[in-house]
Amino acid sequence: MMNETMQTILHRRAIRRFDERQIDEELLQQILQAGLYAPSAGGKQGVIFAVCQDREVNERLGKIKRANSNPHMATAKNYVSKEQPSIADDPGLVNAFYDAPTVITMFAPKNFLFSADDCAVAAENMMLAADSLGIGSCYIGQGWTAFADSYGQEILRKWEIRTDYYAVMQLLLGYPKADDKHPAAKARKNDRILRFS
Repeated sequence: MMNETMQTILHRRAIRRFDERQIDEELLQQILQAGLYAPSAGGKQGVIFAVCQDREVNERLGKIKRANSNPHMATAKNYVSKEQPSIADDPGLVNAFYDAPTVITMFAPKNFLFSADDCAVAAENMMLAADSLGIGSCYIGQGWTAFADSYGQEILRKWEIRTDYYAVMQLLLGYPKADDKHPAAKARKNDRILRFS
């Protein structure tokens, strides 16, 4: 019988369609704790988690990010998701944060070799914690593009983000839309595990 951790790993999916209501503070704190306890290279714990629940700020930064993103648009055979389209699937999506009520931007040192890796493992911990609590999540890379204009720079100053740090990625959190079916898992590709004795 599979334990709860494995069940969560197999159940988790990227969610890009969120309910408007804000996630419960107690659940947010548990998700953040999962991020704080993620592995970090050398135990440096260099990742800063900037939690924004201001709908206007998130919408504006999401639109800036979308305007500065140039994804290779999907084709009939090559796409991110048919069930919950990404900005690469649907050019009509103008908010790269998909109207998520909570957006966590992860900042890390510019001059540290493993900054992106530290953010990625923290994000995975948080996505698994979120799924186990009934919260949807979506990992969005290239975090710096959300701050690539004067408004974004103003937000960085307002948040007092150190100038030797950069936005690595965003993690979107929110309750999945009630009328949406949970996205199905894509079939696992064969021949991805190589074993040697």
